[in-house]
Amino acid sequence: MIRTIAVNQKYELIKDVEISKLVKGEFRWYWIDFQEPIKEEIELLREPLAFHPLAIEDCIHTLQRPKLDYYDDYAFFVTQALNPATIKREEVDFFLSKHYIVTFHHNPSYEINDAWNRLSLGKDVKKWDPAHVFYNVLDKMVDNYFPLVYQIEDTLNEIDENSNRRSMEALLEDLFDARHDLLSLRHTITPMRDLLYRILNSQRLTSIEGRIAYFNDIYDHLLKLSEMIEASRELTTDIRDSYISINSHQTNHVMKVLTVITTIFMPITFIVGLYGMNFHYMPELSWKYGYFATIALMFFISLGMYIWFKKKGWFK
Repeated sequence: MIRTIAVNQKYELIKDVEISKLVKGEFRWYWIDFQEPIKEEIELLREPLAFHPLAIEDCIHTLQRPKLDYYDDYAFFVTQALNPATIKREEVDFFLSKHYIVTFHHNPSYEINDAWNRLSLGKDVKKWDPAHVFYNVLDKMVDNYFPLVYQIEDTLNEIDENSNRRSMEALLEDLFDARHDLLSLRHTITPMRDLLYRILNSQRLTSIEGRIAYFNDIYDHLLKLSEMIEASRELTTDIRDSYISINSHQTNHVMKVLTVITTIFMPITFIVGLYGMNFHYMPELSWKYGYFATIALMFFISLGMYIWFKKKGWFK
């Protein structure tokens, strides 16, 4: 689907203008949005829009790394939005000039629809231009990263507190899921941060002159997001190490108890095995009180070893 909106010399909005009329330059500026385009619609990027073949190729092949490319009279941007339901990356491409902005995306974009609807209201049309559209879409895109990061932070806090007394296996499973989501966010936010840094330090992006402060605000948000992700990743590492240490401690405690029990029964087993050999000529076999004496001996040996182990602190 392709939709167009243009602003004429009188700052009036005109919708659904043919692309061939837009490129003639009769308007102050215009916006063309390619949403889930079919093959025939993609061809319009070549003619009449006449964009560079490499930029068109980047549009066709999705999930390119966020980047900025310069061409004769326009700049080409690859950006990435995040699907809030699946935390999957969705590419949004921009062709930006002083006189037009062209957006291209294979998936429905909430950020672009929001900017499109606000512009369509026709309020404060004079403040809108291609750079302002670009800023609004990017700003909304970055703002939508925050709920996902906050959600992961809440999950990590629940894992750390474990108020529901869940098993360690279930907690570790959720922990590794959170680490996977953080990795996905990092693969999006870090390249987007680098892209904004290039935009702020570019000498060739004359189309955004006068709006550097706005883009700098987006860059600050991305820096904050990067720090939050790194802090959350460190927290997942600390939680993982803590649970592994607790698990190792519990295992060692169980092994120690089993070792104590085994050690106590070793002399008893020796005595039982010795008198179970059934040789005819053995001492105490015919003794009237031999059975009771042996039982008493085994009891006092076990009691003595128990007291000795307790003094050593093995039961703490």
